[in-house]
Amino acid sequence: MPGILLETLKGRNVTPRPIWLMRQAGRYLPEYRELRAQKGGFLELAYDSEAAAEITLQPIRRFGFDGAILFSDILVIPQALGQDLWFEAGEGPRLAPALVDGAWSALESVPKILDPIFETVRLSRAQLDNETTMLGFAGSPWTVATYMVAGEGSKDQAPARELSYRDPAAFASLIEAIESATLDYLVKQIDAGVEAVQLFDSWAGSLSPDSYERWVIAPTARLVAKLHDLRPDVPVIGFPKGSGEKLPAYVRETGVDAVGVDETIDPIWAAKNLPAGIPVQGNLDPLLLLSGGDALNKGAEKILEAFADRPHVFNLGHGIGQHTPISHVESLLATVRAWRA
Repeated sequence: MPGILLETLKGRNVTPRPIWLMRQAGRYLPEYRELRAQKGGFLELAYDSEAAAEITLQPIRRFGFDGAILFSDILVIPQALGQDLWFEAGEGPRLAPALVDGAWSALESVPKILDPIFETVRLSRAQLDNETTMLGFAGSPWTVATYMVAGEGSKDQAPARELSYRDPAAFASLIEAIESATLDYLVKQIDAGVEAVQLFDSWAGSLSPDSYERWVIAPTARLVAKLHDLRPDVPVIGFPKGSGEKLPAYVRETGVDAVGVDETIDPIWAAKNLPAGIPVQGNLDPLLLLSGGDALNKGAEKILEAFADRPHVFNLGHGIGQHTPISHVESLLATVRAWRA
């Protein structure tokens, strides 16, 4: 029998609500910090299949979440396309050469670099019970492109936005390259044992309405359609952070099977305005989880009540913070598990 997370993503309204948390495998866990101290930096862990599988499973062993999400990063796709990737301590990822002119075709692709990630999926899935869903993921083309163009994260994604206006053909070519690599990457994750995938569009909220249609909705719709064609039984969760009032259009036009909602969205508004029956994922503020106490429990209950009449996966509005106390996660789990519609 599939677990309640997979059932929910396929449109079934179940209680108790399934729960997993974005970045649930990471620095807030002492077992993760211990392993990282032994193994080295983030990329060393991500490409060490046994270590990455261990990290994927750590929050399942500790908390019993309903989904285990692959331990990796959205920027492995630029690496596979030929950019150099490294992480500067305290400053985040760096990519070279920066594609300010969109000239990705000069890169030499190295798709084999991703093979250890598929082994991570196989090792993780083999150690999970049937009721725990194995989740894969990738960055959506727009968000990945913002890093490839700037060579790093940027406050307002200005380099990618400017290129998309100045040379839309070059930018479209880059988007299409990311889209193609991402499709292959997700299909191979699925074939290795992933049962549902999430597309992270972390910077979707930085675009004007016209640009949003062209660079968020259109590429995502193409990618989702191809995934549905190639692996029709695997749900796709779209997470277009910062989309605000554009969220209903995103759901209707991309064809995603479920939608992640960030913490800036009123869950009552989302329940009313999103297409009927679409499973919703979210949307507790990670800082509320960090703070804890009675406000945490009340905030979680408000979200649960708002989405009572549709399939709902409880999650955060973004990733869990590294300083989040373990006891707060345990308290949240107790609240979600005890709730009934």
